[in-house]
Amino acid sequence: MSVRINIRQSRKRGFGIMEVMVAALVLGFLYAAVCQLQKGNREALLRIRGRDGATEIAQNVIDDLSARGLASLTDANLTLNADGTWGLPSQVVTREWQGQPGTVSHTISIDYTVNVTVSGDNEYRANSTSLLSNGSHVYAKRVDVEVNWLYKGSNQSITVSGVIR
Repeated sequence: MSVRINIRQSRKRGFGIMEVMVAALVLGFLYAAVCQLQKGNREALLRIRGRDGATEIAQNVIDDLSARGLASLTDANLTLNADGTWGLPSQVVTREWQGQPGTVSHTISIDYTVNVTVSGDNEYRANSTSLLSNGSHVYAKRVDVEVNWLYKGSNQSITVSGVIR
């Protein structure tokens, strides 16, 4: 009696160790790439959030000065800076956001330095002459608001300009 073995039935089914190792290696590379992508997205979000905060602060300063009116921005009310420009004293404004990258919640805090430069009275002065009087008046002021903040040890800044009438 002879035993005949079917070759097709004797082959083992499943994955070999090499296939499993290659699959694990590919998945490892994909996982590293996704982690790097998430890190880049988080850094972009923080950079954008910092810039949005600076823009909001600059616009708030311009709106505040506009609400006070032009009379509060005369050369007598401003300080003469070292570079010969008129301005307001620098101030530091802190903004905080609640963040949750993953399972850990924390507070993001950014300190902004605000520098305001205002055009001189002579830049927007109108001279009026009439039979009754001769005079001049300032009809507007240009306001430049520069906001600086640190991001990853690098100084970032924006400048927003406006005209107050």
